[in-house]
Amino acid sequence: MVKSATKYETVIGLEVHVQLQTQSKMFCSCRSDYQAADANTRVCPVCLGLPGTLPVINRKAVEYTIMTGLALNCRIPGFSKFDRKNYPYPDLMKGYQISQYDLPLAVEGFLELDAPEGTMDSERRRIGITRVHLEEDVAKLQHHLSDPSDSYSLVDVNRSGVPLMEVVSEPDMRSPEEAREYLMTLHSILQYLGVSTGNMQDGSFRCDANISIRPEGSEEFGTRSEVKNMNSFRSVFQALQFEVDRQRKVVEGGGKVVQETRGWVEERSVTVSQRSKEQAHDYRYFPEPDLPPLSIDGAWVEEIRGRLPELAAQRRERFVRQFAIPDYDAALLTNSKGMADFFEETVVKKQSSGADSAPAPQEFAKSASNWILGDLSRLMNLDNGDVAGLKVTPAHLAELIDLVEDGSISVTMAKTVLEDAFSSGDSPVKIVKEKGYTQISDSDSVKPAVAEAIAANPKAVADYMGGKDTATRFLVGQVMKITKGQAKPELVNQLVVSMLDDLKENA
Repeated sequence: MVKSATKYETVIGLEVHVQLQTQSKMFCSCRSDYQAADANTRVCPVCLGLPGTLPVINRKAVEYTIMTGLALNCRIPGFSKFDRKNYPYPDLMKGYQISQYDLPLAVEGFLELDAPEGTMDSERRRIGITRVHLEEDVAKLQHHLSDPSDSYSLVDVNRSGVPLMEVVSEPDMRSPEEAREYLMTLHSILQYLGVSTGNMQDGSFRCDANISIRPEGSEEFGTRSEVKNMNSFRSVFQALQFEVDRQRKVVEGGGKVVQETRGWVEERSVTVSQRSKEQAHDYRYFPEPDLPPLSIDGAWVEEIRGRLPELAAQRRERFVRQFAIPDYDAALLTNSKGMADFFEETVVKKQSSGADSAPAPQEFAKSASNWILGDLSRLMNLDNGDVAGLKVTPAHLAELIDLVEDGSISVTMAKTVLEDAFSSGDSPVKIVKEKGYTQISDSDSVKPAVAEAIAANPKAVADYMGGKDTATRFLVGQVMKITKGQAKPELVNQLVVSMLDDLKENA
């Protein structure tokens, strides 16, 4: 078969469901922190969907949704209402979901993305936000399929009724990479707002993707597929990549893409068909008769706007301006609110200490950035943890940088001290004192280690004699190993060069 020469453009729109971090559920007073609770212990007649019960709107959930809409540059209409969305799934306790349809809380917004790395485009990409609306989450099905002769499913109602905010984008994204960037930027905004934990593993941040392809230059949308069951940024990216390739093969093979819902199977890295895609009319939306329409006071909206925190983009610009760190460092630090908080508190701890031996504030800020983005991030990744659970505090990191700057310990030894502090929570000063991690700056104490390294590495010595000055770096590293990182690197380098020059003169 001759491959088609037609070039295709990818069209992606995302629907992101966000569990809001309120104390109670959307329409009842049950606690919303259901994740660690025993099954069906965070329930009441309202979220169980029992006859005769009446929902009551959670004001804080409405406030969080308006706050998110404002952060996404949305217009907040003065009138909104809830609707009944009907569909017969076993995880839906009432047989319908209370949601919003034609009159949501926020509309007509946008989210800006940085230009892709490695491109000459300095313009930020603007992704339209169709709406941000509020609804209730559904119950959770637990399938027990290990024994084919006794397979069954259970329903845990704890999640039913938890406030769920949906952010619906326009179909403005043109690649899986751009969709991933959009998701990460949105996730960061929600973190900074404090409206959600944003934890994808426990379902607090869930994404459905609508994706289609069309010939380049065409303005008409192709038939789209909706992809579900993606629980990480990586899986969203991989699922969209798979769908682009699958749809292209279908079209080039003479077939037609079918509008359907597909599920991402992580183990096989494929999407599989689940069901035909429902349309709005399939849900039979109608206004929720048990809830009054919402009249949104403009003064309340402006009061919420005034409480919007500094978001990642603003904080990144401030870090560059205030601490003189590179754009790259500032972008990485501010991607996570917790990481940005840790960095800023570290620098503030140093500035407030007023130590005479303190390095210039800009130098200290760069050192703090290097340690956080380097060794501290490496330790967190190995531990599968995050900043929130760290035993190392900003004060500890400031202390560690001081110990390096005043010559008490070498950078190599500081890495070991950081590892100890990471696991124990002890201060670097205490660790250095108890374990004797002091830097050796006495040349008479270091010379034996230098002589040992030179004697044990004749090839490096021969390289130096032959004019390769870089051989000294290897020998310095060997001395640092012998002294367990405690020798002062500058002193070691001087002694290595001095001893090698003596050997060269006497050769």
